[in-house]
Amino acid sequence: MGKIVDVLKTGKIMVSDGAWGTYLYQKGMKAGECPDVWSVDRFDDVVDIAKSYADAGADMVESDSFGANYYKLIHFGLQDRAAEINEAAARASRKGAGDKYVIASIGPTGKMLVTEEVTEEELYESFKVQAIALEKGGADAVCIETMSDADEACCAIKAAKENTKLEIITTFSFEKTIQGSYRTMMGLSPEDAVKASLEAGSDIVGTNCGNGFERMIEIVSCMKSAYPDALILVHANAGLPQNVDGKDIFPETPEMMADRVDAMIEAGANIIGGCCGTTPAHIAAIKKVVDAHNKKVA
Repeated sequence: MGKIVDVLKTGKIMVSDGAWGTYLYQKGMKAGECPDVWSVDRFDDVVDIAKSYADAGADMVESDSFGANYYKLIHFGLQDRAAEINEAAARASRKGAGDKYVIASIGPTGKMLVTEEVTEEELYESFKVQAIALEKGGADAVCIETMSDADEACCAIKAAKENTKLEIITTFSFEKTIQGSYRTMMGLSPEDAVKASLEAGSDIVGTNCGNGFERMIEIVSCMKSAYPDALILVHANAGLPQNVDGKDIFPETPEMMADRVDAMIEAGANIIGGCCGTTPAHIAAIKKVVDAHNKKVA
């Protein structure tokens, strides 16, 4: 396979996968259990998740490694198995993805540089272990996602760039402010997030989680307006969560999300996928619209 970036530069819109966490719960994961170690202990179940998204039409699938960094794994006493867990996660997605791309997930550590809980060197080392193991397991790219702090994201980008040949995708999560603008938990704007990511060496930038398609269209528009040449990935939730009988329910159906795909492309998205609440059915619906778009502009 060629590089994802090269495919995007032809003008083709690509489709990514959907939620992983909810899928793991459906397969029996218990609250408080480490999701990432499923790639070792329940390998075939993780393969099945990746395969489900590939079969639904995703051009790329993530991996069960979002929290597989030293600082998250320490809560489960698994910190010394980080390399093993990440390699297994990439291998599971590689097996399930078939001839599709694997964009292996790297999430935040939960540690704050600003409060000096951790140093940049320590973050770099943690991300380095992940990136090397993910490449060894067969990943094509890393998806550094759900970031809120530019410095942490840049540590992850640097670790992947200096220690692997993987393509690098970096996405941030934003909330809408009272004033109507978007900011990460650390106060970063979409424009500043893109600037920091590109300067650090990310190949693809974007946004994930926290918002449904409607708000994601606005965020992508901000990014594209500021950086017209940037390649942008969006992983949107199936709407904003609603609490029903004590459970968070994501209300947007596959058809509702599909109805906004053209607007998302117009806003500037190059890769479209899902986050919380999305399923293979959502990805299949998105794929149908994307295929029609690609055929029309070919």
